[in-house]
Amino acid sequence: MPVLSSDYIPPRIFRSADAATIYASKFRKVPLPVPERERLELSDGDLLDLEWNYSEKGKTKNAVILLHGLAGTASRPYMQGMAKKFISEGYDAIAMNFRGCSDEPNRKYQSYHAGATEDLQEVIKHVLKNDKYSNLILLGFSLGGNMVLKYLGEKRNRPVEIKAGIAISVPCDLEGSLGAINRMRNFIYSKRFEISLKEQLFARANQYPDEIDRKSIQSCNSLRDIDDLYTSKAHGFTDASDYYTQNSSLQFLQQIKIPDFILNAKNDSFLSEKCYSIDIAEISEKIFLEMPDYGGHVGFVTHSTTYYHEKRAFEFAMEQVEKSSKSTH
Repeated sequence: MPVLSSDYIPPRIFRSADAATIYASKFRKVPLPVPERERLELSDGDLLDLEWNYSEKGKTKNAVILLHGLAGTASRPYMQGMAKKFISEGYDAIAMNFRGCSDEPNRKYQSYHAGATEDLQEVIKHVLKNDKYSNLILLGFSLGGNMVLKYLGEKRNRPVEIKAGIAISVPCDLEGSLGAINRMRNFIYSKRFEISLKEQLFARANQYPDEIDRKSIQSCNSLRDIDDLYTSKAHGFTDASDYYTQNSSLQFLQQIKIPDFILNAKNDSFLSEKCYSIDIAEISEKIFLEMPDYGGHVGFVTHSTTYYHEKRAFEFAMEQVEKSSKSTH
C-alpha cells in the first residue's frame, strides 16, 4: 500500500512542533458532555474505568474504543476531541482509563504498559458482550497507539466486529523513541513525564512497601530508570530493554490483517526514525501510513474546532466500515 500523501498545513504558529504539542495538550478545551463512567472488573481481580459518550444521532451499531498515552487519562483533551468527533458522526465512544489512571488506584501492584493487550482484549469483549455493535474501531494515541497495533498484529482470535485500527503519534519503536524523548531538546517533556510517573510510584510504594520503596523511586533520573525499576519488573519482564523489545509494535505490523491507519508527523520529536515504517507500509495491503510535515506529538491543530487527526481518523473509520458493509452484501 503506497504511503499516503498529506495536505495538512496548520496555522503558521503551529508549524512549530513544540507550539502544536503544548497547545493541544495543555490549552485546548473540548465541550464534551460529562461521560458515563463504568467500573470494569478484570479477570485477574483488578479493575479499570471506562468512560462512555453516546452518539448524538441516536441508537447506533458503531463504536470506537479510545486508548490514551503515557501518564494520560480518558479526560485528556486529545481523548475528548476524538470522542467529540465520533459521537457527532453517530458513534458511541468508549474511553479507556488504563489500570491506575482514573480517580482511584487499581488493586494490584502492576498497572499498565505499552503492550498490555490483555486488558484491551477484556475491554473489547465487554463492549461487544450484548451484540449491540456491528462495527468497532480501535484508536490509540502514542503509547495507546502502540497497544492497538500490537493487539492487531498478535496471533489471537479477534472479533469480526473490529473493522479498523488507528494509531496517532505512535512510538512503535519503544527503545528508539525513548532515546528520542531523552534528547536535550525534549528535556522539559521527559522531565514532566518523569515527575508524573514518580508521583504515581510514590503512591504505589505506600500501598506496596514490600515491593518498592521511596528511596529507589527518588534515585530514578530518567524514564528508562523508571522502566527498569518498575514497569518491566511489575509486568514480568527482565529489565527495560526486555520490556521494549517484547512490546514494540513495529515487529507486529506485518502480521496485521485488518486495515490500520498510522498518522505520525515528521516533526514529532518524540519518535525515532523507525517509527516512520515506510518500508512496511509500501508492501502491506493493510497498513496506511500518513506523515504530515507538521503536527508535533498529537498536535494537529487547525482553524476549526475539529483537529486534523480527528477528521482523518473518522474518514478512515467510515471508509473501512463502508467497505466491510459492501463486502457482506
